[in-house]
Amino acid sequence: MRIVFMGTPEFAAMHLKTLLEDSWNIVGVFSQPDKEKGRGRKLEPTPVKLVAREFGIPVFQPKSVNKGEGFEALSSLSPDVIITVAYGKLLKKNVITLPPLGCYNVHASLLPKYRGAAPIQRALEAGESKTGITIFQIDEGMDSGPIAMVREVEIFPEDNLGTLSEKLCQLGCHMLTEFMVNLYRGKIALVPQNHELATYAPKITKEDTIITDFDDACRIYNKIRAYDPEPGVRVKLGEKMIKLYDALFQNETPDGIPGEIISIGKKYMIVKCQKGVLKISGIQFPGKKKISPWQAKAGRLITEGQVLGGK
Repeated sequence: MRIVFMGTPEFAAMHLKTLLEDSWNIVGVFSQPDKEKGRGRKLEPTPVKLVAREFGIPVFQPKSVNKGEGFEALSSLSPDVIITVAYGKLLKKNVITLPPLGCYNVHASLLPKYRGAAPIQRALEAGESKTGITIFQIDEGMDSGPIAMVREVEIFPEDNLGTLSEKLCQLGCHMLTEFMVNLYRGKIALVPQNHELATYAPKITKEDTIITDFDDACRIYNKIRAYDPEPGVRVKLGEKMIKLYDALFQNETPDGIPGEIISIGKKYMIVKCQKGVLKISGIQFPGKKKISPWQAKAGRLITEGQVLGGK
């Protein structure tokens, strides 16, 4: 089979590497254009591009694969199948119908739940107890095509975006290997999604990562772990915006006002909420590395009685 792979971030790069290490015939790779990063604003290649280069696979980074030079490049590769993993853009009908064996996507949710750009973050933010990987055939909708494979993973209380992404990546790579063998043998059975059960996982915005009110400790705990380690949730401390990491919560409610730092110990600081308390073990000040609240207190950066939050 002549396979074209489309993807951009590290999650996708690991899936591409799995296919290449298994000696599948990847004839071309499509990734989003490189972006400027860091203070020097240098162009940084996408993780998928780096893997493709390592294996000597041609890389294409058009603004659109659906038209113009992007579609021409894709057509010239004569793919039998297209595999996408977190590519970042919807494919149009002319792309979907190009490969005779179809286009398939590896998606990090239990479809039809959490269709869209940020399924892992949104599942954590919603406090889900399970998620998974779905491999489906791409149609013209957003993650709405018929399902070829689906498997679950449990979300543990200590999971955050980093740990859950790693578990899902390992599962996805294993499933993709199995799927490719089944596709090669013509043993793919597709099951339509129940569109009435669909929920959506929209792209992360700057506002999503800001905490203003310390109302429900469980809600804030879920928000913190949904963006831990990247990009981290932000909250006001006086005139500064700091980031919070490594959160747990308890239902006890001590005296104080919502957002108040009740105590700072060697393992964590306790922040009062209107309902319950947060235990925060990681804190980051602007331009600095993440440290413990105990270290921040020793450096006179925080103290008990200070109040977090506000606009």
